[in-house]
Amino acid sequence: MPEAVIAGKQPIAADVEAGKDYYWCACGKSAKQPFCDGSHKGSGMVPLAYKADKTGKVFFCACKQTKSPPMCDGSHRAL
Repeated sequence: MPEAVIAGKQPIAADVEAGKDYYWCACGKSAKQPFCDGSHKGSGMVPLAYKADKTGKVFFCACKQTKSPPMCDGSHRAL
C-alpha cells in the first residue's frame, strides 16, 4: 500500500453535524484538509468515510499516522 503524505503535524478541528457523512483524506494530498478533494486518484489510496454521531467539534488527524483514523490520537507528537 502506498504511504500517505504528512499534511500537517497538528490535528485539524472541524465542526460536524450529527448524521452527516464526511470523507477524510487518507493520502495527505488534498488541498482541502482534512477532507478529500480527489487528489488521491491514481495513488491506490481512497478516502475514509466518517459519519458524525453527534454535532460538535472533532479533531481529525493531519499527519495520517493515527492508529484510530480519521481521528487524531497524538501520533503527530512522534514525528
